[in-house]
Amino acid sequence: MATFSSTPIIIDGKGHLLGRLASIISKQLLVGQKIVVVRCEEVNISGSFFRNKLRYHNFLHKRHIVNPKKSGPFHHRAPSKILYRAIRGMVPHKSARGAAALERLKLFDGVPPPYDKKKRMVVPEALRVLRLKPGRKYCTVKRLSHEVGWGYKDVIDRLEEKRKIKAQAFHERKLAAVKLRQKAIVDSASSFEKLTALGY
Repeated sequence: MATFSSTPIIIDGKGHLLGRLASIISKQLLVGQKIVVVRCEEVNISGSFFRNKLRYHNFLHKRHIVNPKKSGPFHHRAPSKILYRAIRGMVPHKSARGAAALERLKLFDGVPPPYDKKKRMVVPEALRVLRLKPGRKYCTVKRLSHEVGWGYKDVIDRLEEKRKIKAQAFHERKLAAVKLRQKAIVDSASSFEKLTALGY
């Protein structure tokens, strides 16, 4: 992601490690790049699920020291909010520069309509298969969020199933169109050869 693009970069979060992805995104945001991350629920966290669940419950236990009813760390349960908080921790969000950087970021659970038709990319430096030693334990943010109170796991799963069926149908139509185009090119080339053989 060394090049700067005026259009937003759309990243598919599936299979990326949470911390590595957050650090790369935060650097890009600070240099002025607009970034959209879809499928935040499929982001991975290294370490076993049980260990991560204990860590999150420890975080949930933290409250405002004087008055527990007051706004004291907000315990967001949605996967997109968990990723947002990780990115926010790597950005000077209390300064104008950091606040402007976070304005350039959009995070989504699942793949909502404008982005399901657009090209999505991955970040090789943050991919779990490239960065985590084979055999090491890991878990998904979706499972962790669901366990600590996120109530939209089933909704996202259902919408993703519908989206994948539509995407498969689109892909098949595209392949059929490409085959027809190639056949037309071959046919036109053979007819042109016949004409040149006749002397036209």
